[in-house]
Amino acid sequence: MTHPSKTTVIAIVGASASGKSLLAQTIYDELLPELGCDGISIIKEDAYYRDQSHLLMDERVNTNYDHPKAFEHELLSSHLASLIAQQPIECPIYCYKTHTRTTQTINIKPTKIILVEGILLLSNPQLRDCFDIKVYMDTPLDICLIRRIERDTKERERSLESITNQYLTTVRPMYYQFIEPSKEWADILITRGGKNRMAIQMLKAEIRQLHSS
Repeated sequence: MTHPSKTTVIAIVGASASGKSLLAQTIYDELLPELGCDGISIIKEDAYYRDQSHLLMDERVNTNYDHPKAFEHELLSSHLASLIAQQPIECPIYCYKTHTRTTQTINIKPTKIILVEGILLLSNPQLRDCFDIKVYMDTPLDICLIRRIERDTKERERSLESITNQYLTTVRPMYYQFIEPSKEWADILITRGGKNRMAIQMLKAEIRQLHSS
């Protein structure tokens, strides 16, 4: 295996259900056959939610998952530094049903392009310094809420009552306190969510150029 000469780390940030995961996954899926597993990788900020195995389930449920303190950003920063230095990492695996990490990890090897997606990536100065390109998904909050309800009822077995309660108590307030203000650090703003084909094509073209340089 030939190691990449220069690693480019791209942050894709936005509110919960803004389309950032879809955008990152679409770019990854469409470029993987072309760039190969040595060329591009994807990391989710959600994997770095802090381990809560020492807490009771009721306490885990009541964690504010939209506050920067909910994430082990120092570990993510360290892992990105390792990948940039051409060292593999063991990425945590987070379980939404148990609200904590599993005992397993995923081995991620260095690649020339690293996509990182999450809600609070630009709120942490140390983490912000790791990114070469910062993308912000500028999706209206009411659309995010509709998508979040649909996702959490289908994929995470959540009740509508628990989703709306969490939205009103933490998701919405934390968006205005931390996520929206972080938009000022973005290099690129994307509207119309993760299905914006013009944005996808633009980012893919930029990534191809970076990969071949």
